[in-house]
Amino acid sequence: MIPYGRQWIDEDDIQAVVEVLRSDWLTTGPCVESFENAFAEQVGANYAVAVSSGTAALHAAMFALGIGPGDEVIIPAMTFAATANCVVFQGGTPVFADVEPDTLLIDPRDAEKRITSKTKAVIAVDYAGQPCDYGALKTIASRSGSGIALVDDACHALGAKYRNAPVGSIADLSAFSFHPVKHITTGEGGMITTDDEDLAQRMRIFRNHGIMTDHRQRESRGSWFYEMVDLGYNYRLTDFQCALGMSQLKKLSEWVRRRQSIAGLYDEAFKEIQSVQPLQVKKDVLHAYHLYVVRLNSENPHHDRSTIFRKLRNLGIGVNVHYVPVHLHPFYRKRFHTVPGMCPVAEKAYEQIISLPLFPGMIDADVATVIEAVRKVTI
Repeated sequence: MIPYGRQWIDEDDIQAVVEVLRSDWLTTGPCVESFENAFAEQVGANYAVAVSSGTAALHAAMFALGIGPGDEVIIPAMTFAATANCVVFQGGTPVFADVEPDTLLIDPRDAEKRITSKTKAVIAVDYAGQPCDYGALKTIASRSGSGIALVDDACHALGAKYRNAPVGSIADLSAFSFHPVKHITTGEGGMITTDDEDLAQRMRIFRNHGIMTDHRQRESRGSWFYEMVDLGYNYRLTDFQCALGMSQLKKLSEWVRRRQSIAGLYDEAFKEIQSVQPLQVKKDVLHAYHLYVVRLNSENPHHDRSTIFRKLRNLGIGVNVHYVPVHLHPFYRKRFHTVPGMCPVAEKAYEQIISLPLFPGMIDADVATVIEAVRKVTI
């Protein structure tokens, strides 16, 4: 089975982790700060805050912005549930916006229609690794006149650029994931970047139970005393995970280029298959290709998504589907009374999309195997 995504761990990564395992610090040690600094430099942000997952990163961002009961946050319907869950964790209300049909990125025009006096933030999702239209989103946020924050769910987009600006340096807050299928991995892990020192400090406190200082800071001062100033969580990332992240970060550019190369091979091959339509890529972006998503457009009843999915899996192609629109999940339908028809573009796309294997460890022969399998089951 060729999976849709897979980590790449080499001996340098293993050695980096082993060195920390043999050190005095396994968590809240010097590797955390080193990884944060390296990551911030990589994406062009002033500050980076390491946390235990991409979900924790999104949650920390909502906390830092003060999202709470009565507040609304606009998110795209086409995303993983965590993008909405982080709002609910804080007692806020997610408001679902539709997406553009050709890219499945949040539709700025639809998002603007859903802004109310209760709107406190917009979370844009760089779906599949392509940055959203941040020019339009920033204009909308500023035009509202009510201080709407712009948050980038960049969990798909490490290494991407929007108008030559690296993802992570564009929005007020940007959240990343280091899950094994993402561009780099720490096993589980996440990061938030920002240029706002106060927001960064709030998130550092939040990840450590709401306590002002961590163990390393108290150790360096020779003090035991600490104070809890907010209700936080244990969202810390360990030193050995950060060591793995630093080692992986050195290979990011090479791996993004390989992802783009694989996507190029797919693009060329699928020009010949009318029923397989890749998502469009805008001219002013550098796509990082976490996912390679196609729409299956065919009037042949044997070419529907469910059938194609099953046939490809039977051929050893580990396809997946990203995602069930969040407002269609039972929790949101029950809790927030969402219904089918709220976001028709996302709902229609969900019935057609499928994610093909794409990860740096794929060789050209693997790509050819995927292409041949797609051709076999769709033509």
